[in-house]
Amino acid sequence: MATLHQLRCFLATLEHGSFTAAAVALGYAQPSISEQVRLLEQHLQVTLFLRVGRGVVPTEAALALRPHAAAALAAVEEAGRAVAAVREVLTGTVRLGLFGTAHFYLGADLVADVLERHPGVRVQLIGQNSAEVLDHVRRGRLEAAVSAVPVPDEGLSVTPVMRDELVYVSTEARDPVTPAYLASQPLVLPHVSWREEDTTRRALTRAVQAAGHVLRPRVEVEDPETALEIVARGLAATVSWRGVLHRLADRLPGTLRWSPLDPPLHDTFAIVHGPTLSPSTKMVLELASARLRALEAQVRR
Repeated sequence: MATLHQLRCFLATLEHGSFTAAAVALGYAQPSISEQVRLLEQHLQVTLFLRVGRGVVPTEAALALRPHAAAALAAVEEAGRAVAAVREVLTGTVRLGLFGTAHFYLGADLVADVLERHPGVRVQLIGQNSAEVLDHVRRGRLEAAVSAVPVPDEGLSVTPVMRDELVYVSTEARDPVTPAYLASQPLVLPHVSWREEDTTRRALTRAVQAAGHVLRPRVEVEDPETALEIVARGLAATVSWRGVLHRLADRLPGTLRWSPLDPPLHDTFAIVHGPTLSPSTKMVLELASARLRALEAQVRR
């Protein structure tokens, strides 16, 4: 059987025109090169070179073999690069920052994507709010995060990957919901611990204030799912995201109704990271981006 070493010695001899020159190029003794070519000839049952003076001249068989030998060596080198890349990706721990509602968009699905493709990677999903995870990225505690925008840090790379519509949720349908009407309703809003920094709360506050009103929620909780449970009991209304409602569709009571806001409000989510990314973190970000874009397409339909 022909070996890769034989093919490498053959190509070097072909390129340099002699066993001696090929030996110098490959760092072997000349007898070793000529022996490997002889073994290759024996295996193929052909003559590959004719000796002429101090050099060699390729035969027609050698010229026919050249592209196949080159392709074989190139394939092995490419395989080595692929294996090295996978080996690099499949090691270490990926620590990804997530905003508060990201587990509805990603969560277990993202973990499944990573572990099914790269079972050697360990995953840590960290954070409760965009302000928190952005601070971790800025300080170098995290390589990257999925965050709501805007992102104030100019030194960070920001790539928007999903735009989700904010909607009014109650037990009664109403179309549309103006800022004045929103301000008049008993509301339950999530992210109470981060209400000063929360991008959604800020957007709602600006919209209501621009209409000459004040946003005063009756109830404040930490997570959107609790807010929706309170709404389902008829105790208040809330503002949530169409993407979250889509993901929770089979778990939400049938009494809930959602209505668009007028004017519309949206949250945009982006991949945020510093100047460098490890291969494993880059891989996880690609999977997260694909998940978010697919969900946006589903919600729009």
